[in-house]
Amino acid sequence: MSNNLPKVAWIGLGIMGSPMSENLVKAGYDVTGFTLEQDKVDRLVAAGGNGASSIADAVRDADVVITMVPASSQVEAIAYGPDGILENARRGALLVDMSSITPQTSVDLAENAAEKGIRVLDAPVSGGEAGAIEAVLSIMVGGEQADFDAAKPLLEALGKTIVLCGPHGSGQTVKAANQLIVAVNIQACAEAVVFLEKSGVDLAAALDVLNGGLAGSTVLTRKKDNFLKRDFAPGFRIDLHHKDMGIVTDAARNVGAALPVGGVVAQLVASLRAQGDGGLDHSALLRSVERLSGSQV
Repeated sequence: MSNNLPKVAWIGLGIMGSPMSENLVKAGYDVTGFTLEQDKVDRLVAAGGNGASSIADAVRDADVVITMVPASSQVEAIAYGPDGILENARRGALLVDMSSITPQTSVDLAENAAEKGIRVLDAPVSGGEAGAIEAVLSIMVGGEQADFDAAKPLLEALGKTIVLCGPHGSGQTVKAANQLIVAVNIQACAEAVVFLEKSGVDLAAALDVLNGGLAGSTVLTRKKDNFLKRDFAPGFRIDLHHKDMGIVTDAARNVGAALPVGGVVAQLVASLRAQGDGGLDHSALLRSVERLSGSQV
């Protein structure tokens, strides 16, 4: 293990955090992880990382603290308070929050951390579980150029497209736009699937040829098998996309941007969740279109 690499604390070892932290271990980083479920800490240890018994324990000696948790409330829970990151990380540490949260939460976190001498980047990601495993995530970053430059080698072990988008909160704003585009895209694909099937077309053949033209997309490439097999095991849960549609519709309202189609898709995501499908992959928007089209699902 080379000594010139920064020591990393990783908080949050879920669907994304586990493979991402393991990719840092593979890249030679000394990674100490903490999460609420012990079996996930054990998984990191088995992969060559270290386990911690608390946030304070994980962050005490870290040069870089990376957080990957579901939403704003969890970021606040792990960052603030006597047992949180800001009270226990050392001055000069760099906190990289890779969760997808509201832009304002990121701005507030950076301000509060600055008082403790802790630098912050918001660095949410796109690419889902597959992108995390393959280390090809798109990483959108908000914060200072110097901090971005310091973090970039580490981020390059996690993703492929790594871009500083502006000041604190900008990464979250771009992530919100990403989630808007993805949801609308999945909805359009889902409507096409139901239309094609009801028309008696060979669905697999149709999706192949569509994906080769202007209608093709990363969404269709990644989700084609989900549609064909009706396999909605979560890569990215409807519950989380529901949260993200709330972030983008709220943020857009605050800046005076109209999201007419986004608003409709936000309601479709919300209705899917209300029907008990919140734990399914977001490709399950197909189920909503099937219900609206008279199918029993």
